[in-house]
Amino acid sequence: MRRPRRAAPRARGSRTMLGSGGRQRRPADSHPDQWVLVAPEPVTDLPMKPDGGPLFTRLRNPSTGEASLYLFNSSAQQLFEVKAFHEEYRSWFIGQAVQHDGRLLFATPMDPLFLVLFYLIKAEKEQGKFQPLDQIVVDSEFSSCTMLLQCARVMDSLHHVIEEKEIGNKKFYKYSQEKTLKWLNKKVNQTVKVLKSSNVCVGGRVQSATFISGKQITDVKEDDYVRYAHGLISEYIPEDLSAELSKFLQLPELTSPEADPPLKMSVKRCQRKK
Repeated sequence: MRRPRRAAPRARGSRTMLGSGGRQRRPADSHPDQWVLVAPEPVTDLPMKPDGGPLFTRLRNPSTGEASLYLFNSSAQQLFEVKAFHEEYRSWFIGQAVQHDGRLLFATPMDPLFLVLFYLIKAEKEQGKFQPLDQIVVDSEFSSCTMLLQCARVMDSLHHVIEEKEIGNKKFYKYSQEKTLKWLNKKVNQTVKVLKSSNVCVGGRVQSATFISGKQITDVKEDDYVRYAHGLISEYIPEDLSAELSKFLQLPELTSPEADPPLKMSVKRCQRKK
């Protein structure tokens, strides 16, 4: 695993910044030392400590368990998911220099409980007993995972996915699938509301509706929204839990190919424009 990389923050209010990977020279075929990043304002807040700053690090993707890039803000109170938009033969002009890596990185806020949930499920499968949280969220390959417990939302929302015991002054935790499914159900319902309010096309007619400007699609069923929201949430949970959530939501069997989430659709459209 590469060492976590700290980003050089710019002034408050800036939404585009350069992520720096250090000043040491690297071979020409290695990864670049900086990237162009579009991020919300909390990422660029000035650090409270001189050696602080936003932190790029790799953590386990809660869906696949593989390495993915994430970003903690300077106080390590908030987690951001980092996605890259990449096209061949793209470069950036930065000052008087040419940045050959033309990728555009996007940092979006993410609920860190999804990443903690991965370790809770893992501990349940391997140990099946109550344990202190700092013994559950531990990973020899991704040591930065312990920073997840510093995020403000984690401890406040942990009760949604665990059973808890207190012995003396110490608390012990254990994964609860029943509570987790109820929590994920709320996430799906919240996503459905956003999809409806944002007029996102879902269901079997999503492809044709993309080319109809201003036309209201009236034959979309509630199940279409729920299934679409389930697909979005499933990108942040393991596959077996996604299947359990589908049963919990009582989704009917698919009779036609499922519509892609908005991000995937936009990428496909960009690819067709090449």
